[in-house]
Amino acid sequence: MMRIVLYLGTNLAILVLVGIVMSLFGLDQGTTSGLLVMSAIFGIGGSFISLALSKWMAKRSVGAQVIEAPSNQTERWLVDTVNRLAQKAGIGMPEVAVYDSPDMNAFATGMNKNSALVAVSTGLLRGMNKDEIEAVLGHEITHVACGDMVTLSLIQGVLNTFVIFFSRIIANIISNALSDDEGEGLGFFGYMAVATILQLVFGLFATIIVMWFSRRREFEADRGAAFLTGPGKMVAALRRLESSHEPSHLPDQMAAFGIRPKTGGFSNLFLSHPPLEDRIAALEKQQ
Repeated sequence: MMRIVLYLGTNLAILVLVGIVMSLFGLDQGTTSGLLVMSAIFGIGGSFISLALSKWMAKRSVGAQVIEAPSNQTERWLVDTVNRLAQKAGIGMPEVAVYDSPDMNAFATGMNKNSALVAVSTGLLRGMNKDEIEAVLGHEITHVACGDMVTLSLIQGVLNTFVIFFSRIIANIISNALSDDEGEGLGFFGYMAVATILQLVFGLFATIIVMWFSRRREFEADRGAAFLTGPGKMVAALRRLESSHEPSHLPDQMAAFGIRPKTGGFSNLFLSHPPLEDRIAALEKQQ
């Protein structure tokens, strides 16, 4: 699963670009049903463009180096472990990569579960033992096997559709309300500015729904890792992270195993991952 914020950031940028293009070409001036169809085409299309770019962007954003041919025992063990877990999960062998970071972290991404990418940080390789690393890899493999990124893209695509649709409906209402005797409302650029602002605002509310889905999938990925490697290993990996005081240097979308400061209130709605203590408690209930 590509960590969420990078995906959402790309998606939001595409969404804004789509809105500008629709305004420039007058694609939002037709009937309501026509607008809904165009919103669905651009909204869902934009979401899956983000997904298609996710693997390339993930490699570029952290400088991940794909292991083409293992150069040492650690890389050989890493590739063999990913291969074994992928076979057990019933997916194709992912690309395996390592990136330089002091954080104990890992991520997986890809549009197709049979051609995904699994990357681990050098901090993870140094800070965890093999059982704990295996559990982390099992967590990421579960994300891939469950098709979480595809499901996320479908959800995001539907939300994009309504973000585009309602931003234009409301922009039209505002423009009509401000019309003068000659029928001039906001004007083209005013209309486009209002529609873009509304897209950003509605996009934030859509993000809350996506984050809720992401938090649910983290619990499922933990359970998958417990099945693939054993619940004790996954709990140990999470406890290792809980005891770590190293601040995360990864962007939030790639911090599946990063330690975050505790937050509260409204900001919790934008967390892509549940607190570690909640994840540990959920696993311990199954033992």
